[in-house]
Amino acid sequence: MAEIEKKSDGRELRRGWTTGACATAAAKAALTALFTGEFPDSVAIILPGGQQPEFKLEDRSLENGSAMAAVIKDAGDDPDVTHGAVIRAEVRKSPRKSSRNSSGGLVFKAGSGVGTVTKPGLPLDVGEPAINPAPRQMIEENLKSVASAHDEPLDLEITISVDHGEKLAAKTWNPRLGILGGISILGTTGIVIPYSCAAWIASIHQGIDVARAEGLDHVAACTGSTSEKAVSALYGLEPSSIIDMGDFVGGMLKYLRTHPVPRVTIAGGLGKISKLAAGHMDLHSKRSQVDPGFLADLAAEYGGGEEICDEIRHAETALAVFEIAEKNDLALGDAVAKAAQQKALDEVRNSVAVEIIVYDRSGKLVGRSEF
Repeated sequence: MAEIEKKSDGRELRRGWTTGACATAAAKAALTALFTGEFPDSVAIILPGGQQPEFKLEDRSLENGSAMAAVIKDAGDDPDVTHGAVIRAEVRKSPRKSSRNSSGGLVFKAGSGVGTVTKPGLPLDVGEPAINPAPRQMIEENLKSVASAHDEPLDLEITISVDHGEKLAAKTWNPRLGILGGISILGTTGIVIPYSCAAWIASIHQGIDVARAEGLDHVAACTGSTSEKAVSALYGLEPSSIIDMGDFVGGMLKYLRTHPVPRVTIAGGLGKISKLAAGHMDLHSKRSQVDPGFLADLAAEYGGGEEICDEIRHAETALAVFEIAEKNDLALGDAVAKAAQQKALDEVRNSVAVEIIVYDRSGKLVGRSEF
């Protein structure tokens, strides 16, 4: 059963389990059956933080010297695309002691629905199954106890599979990161915290790492699909050059400070870029708001008359602000872009060149501050 997380308003949200934790449980159950000939009804694992969740088996098989067990991933109340996915682990004794892709005596393989790394820059070599280092370590630590209890060596081949994983991967960053054929097996702690931004920021970091490893000199960080399509068309950028930044401009800029890419275009809608211009590094509506007063002051700096600025100051939305500016031939979009550019440059400490492009909801360019 998933753990309980409380929101600030007191509402309870269930925590869930990562794909790495589920793969660990499936592998432990399979190894137990390989050594004893019988599967447990449920299996408990030890997470890196010492928690000991228990998982029921969804499927099992034992034949021809291999054992397979499967569990269903429960992501709790997090809107995870892999929630409800069937995670399978097949275990067999390895004919070889170890290999390049092993952890000790374990050899990890990608089964159906688990991706393979095809680009440098990730924490796994090209050609490796997309089973991240932390889940590999979690699997090894939990299987050690089973092997030790039966006085068996830990020389095993472990194949992780995910039912319909290739279809699920299309909804993730994997294709853009060069992870092909399925999803990744992830999770540092084994626990999914509902609505945590950690996974998204980690994906931003991975996107930057891949771009750097490929030697790309220009990436575009976008707040959403409209700006992503528009800036891709503008520059003819490949998918690996696009960073799905979402609301986390601060997390991205902080990482770029120490992991620079020569040129970064930040592209987004009117409201979100105006928040960046005002100095906000988290653009989510719950954590920052469009400030008409700030936009009115900015308009005044760029030639807006007192009456126009007063109208902007009393506008209720970013869209209304820009409609006022457009009606009065005031280039407020460029002013916002220039202010946002300066905030971004301050955050990266001038370690990269930054351009800001502002789009409206239709994808029309309404403001720009070039490199």
